[in-house]
Amino acid sequence: MDGEEEDCSCSKPSSPPHEALFLVLPYLPVCELLAISQVCLSLRDAVNKDVLPWLNLLVQSPLSSHLSDDVLFKLSSRANGGLKTLALMNCSKVTDSGLLRVVQENPFLNKLYIPSCTNITPEGVLRAVKLLSQGSPSLSTIRINGIHNLNKQHLDTLTSYLKSNHQPLQQPMYYHRRSNMSAFKHGEDETPARTIDLEMCPKCLEPRMVYDCPRETCKMKKKKKKGETEMGEEWCRACHFCIPRCEDCGICVGYGEMEESACEDSLCGECWLKLPKCNFCNKPYCKQHTDWWCRFSESRFICRVCNEEYLGYMPSNDVF
Repeated sequence: MDGEEEDCSCSKPSSPPHEALFLVLPYLPVCELLAISQVCLSLRDAVNKDVLPWLNLLVQSPLSSHLSDDVLFKLSSRANGGLKTLALMNCSKVTDSGLLRVVQENPFLNKLYIPSCTNITPEGVLRAVKLLSQGSPSLSTIRINGIHNLNKQHLDTLTSYLKSNHQPLQQPMYYHRRSNMSAFKHGEDETPARTIDLEMCPKCLEPRMVYDCPRETCKMKKKKKKGETEMGEEWCRACHFCIPRCEDCGICVGYGEMEESACEDSLCGECWLKLPKCNFCNKPYCKQHTDWWCRFSESRFICRVCNEEYLGYMPSNDVF
């Protein structure tokens, strides 16, 4: 009898989801939206028929490595042509044709983020941005770091397209806050908005992310030379290949000022002194890698390398 009653209850149509669910859906990542849509028919309909969760499409790991042109078009189609933000993080399978197809169906796209989408070419980016700049343009920002074979001509053309839409924004960008340049982060601590994340590095003349220096003395040098035609060699605005910077505070560090870290990131002397050190090698982890400590107590730490090399030969009581 219990089995029959259970079968009868399962055959009943599912009730509609609580109204509060529709307030939550726009804040869920794509992977969770897709998972919810497979739970039952009512949740599937709630996710598929509600346009709001799909207006800002962010695809990142673990979905990014599996996203194809066809899947991208199916996901973007759920916005019914009203897509505002398209953020494809490291989606290596998406091609020029896949991007252009989405852009054609969503002419009012406001933000285009395609960093490290290695199958998209500079020509594909230009065609997409040109199309979005026609008619009543709304495109305000693009992120293209990691697109291969970009050059100065490509950047100049992109800038000219975006100038017709909005006044370009080139606010200071600091190395230690580079991760804040995301499609959906708008907090007070966020790096100020830039129209394009790339520009020509003043030193190596390559299209890269160019960082400003938060060091007060460097800011004064910048202000002093602002009205001059030629910038002095000491002016430290450049890409991270030309000028190494502290991972924690973003200031420029000379090779004599650079301190070693267990994660091999650069640190200035002041930040190095503030961080906890490994009990064996006396090297710290930067703030980005504090979760890399293998074992720690209130006052003692051990890095991954030392943990592999020494911990097997030394009793844990002797370590901590």
